Amino acid sequence: MTKLILASKSPRRQQLMKSLGYPFEIEVQDTNEEINTHSSLRKEVEILSYRKAKAVYKNHTDAIVIGADTLVTINHEVLGKPANEEVAKEMLKKLSGNVHEVITGVTILYPDGSEESFSSVSKVTFDIMSDEEIDEYVITKEPMDKAGAYAIQGIGAKFIKKIEGDYYAIMGLPIHSIYKRIKKYF
Repeated sequence: MTKLILASKSPRRQQLMKSLGYPFEIEVQDTNEEINTHSSLRKEVEILSYRKAKAVYKNHTDAIVIGADTLVTINHEVLGKPANEEVAKEMLKKLSGNVHEVITGVTILYPDGSEESFSSVSKVTFDIMSDEEIDEYVITKEPMDKAGAYAIQGIGAKFIKKIEGDYYAIMGLPIHSIYKRIKKYF
């Protein structure tokens, strides 16, 4: 059986990988996570996923290595992980009553040296949130380690009015797209 490695420390990505039903390992290497916001964000997130996968693959050329990264963007502004509660509140105010995009890039590196990068773009519509709702949500601490300051699979779900796209990609890993690509190895 082919060895499978997820190049991510994200608990959500690890949870989603388990749903594939294949044994996998986790290994993470430090990589440059800078992006060019003047370029295509879809291309940039694929580059980030490639860097993560390649950093691990160089030590495991006999394995399938999967790297992923997710960007939350509104009006071409990237909303990363908030640095503090005030930044989280500002992000949530931007999302409130608006539609934003979640772009997840994935790179899969194969034992035969082939590779592919792809991305999934989903649109998420937030309901209007009151200042009180935003404050109460930030107090839960859930927004603090999430791009865009919310978790669609957590408490933040109650503010999501509509999604268009892949729910699992919004969580951080487009499972079906990955499954279609790697199942022949297992």
